Amino acid sequence: MEPRNGHILTGILLASGGSMLWGISGVIAQTLFENNVVTPAWLTTIRMTLAGLLLLLFNVIRHQDIFAVWRSWKTAGQQIIFGLVGLIPIQYFYFLAVHYGNAAIATILQFLGPIVITVYYVIFHHQLPSRSETIGMVLALLGAFFVVTHGHITHLAVSPALLFWGLMSAVAVATSTLLPRPLLPTFGSVNVNGWGLLIGGIAMNFIQPMWVGVQTMTPKTVLSIGAVVLFGTLIAFVMYSVSLLYITPTTASLMDAFEPLAATVISILVLHTVFTWADALGGGLIILAVVMLSISYHAPKRDEG
Repeated sequence: MEPRNGHILTGILLASGGSMLWGISGVIAQTLFENNVVTPAWLTTIRMTLAGLLLLLFNVIRHQDIFAVWRSWKTAGQQIIFGLVGLIPIQYFYFLAVHYGNAAIATILQFLGPIVITVYYVIFHHQLPSRSETIGMVLALLGAFFVVTHGHITHLAVSPALLFWGLMSAVAVATSTLLPRPLLPTFGSVNVNGWGLLIGGIAMNFIQPMWVGVQTMTPKTVLSIGAVVLFGTLIAFVMYSVSLLYITPTTASLMDAFEPLAATVISILVLHTVFTWADALGGGLIILAVVMLSISYHAPKRDEG
């Protein structure tokens, strides 16, 4: 959709604000894990279930047909696969990375997702990367090197579990971007992601029921969980979706850089997370790489399709 004249700043603020809320929600999740209040599986279950329901309710209020995707066996199957294979991993793997490390590094590693997408096009579509994409991939790999080793080849500066789940969440970003692409033009991102989250949440309830698993349900815990679900999922997604009324998807995707920046700044200020020069350099290189990929032709945004 073409941006509306005179509203570009509004779109930029909405997209960057949504990205910042995603990053901040990771920091809130980290506090819940550090205090042994909930597990990553439980938070994934409650987040997906409630956010999916709220997104669908949002479209009902907007008088949208939320059941259109289920009127064809093909699209219904694609929707189910997206929820199970696309959205569960991106939610769960990211929370596991936060659990085994911290929100700042987990978010930076997840930000490698567009690199995975570029590699996918090279391998499966035989589409050679452009010069900017090649430079972007090199910068991203160099940035990842600094983040996980702090410049020392002989040892890791992060736990192996954080590295593994962080990289898996980057793969999940690619999967959750590519799988819904056939559905989005017809059914819209709110419907597709709403059903995907709800389907994933229902499936996660068989693994970790949301009515079992909370160690201590205090008012602070309720507020923290509510912030992850409402601000870090529902409101963040709606802000990004609305931003596309005013700016192009490419411009909106550039605002993704605020997600790792917000997670890092809040982690340092609130949780006093140690963030070294190597982390800053590596994170900066990865952000620069993703910006370069975002302005290339086939660097889609994860929620834009």
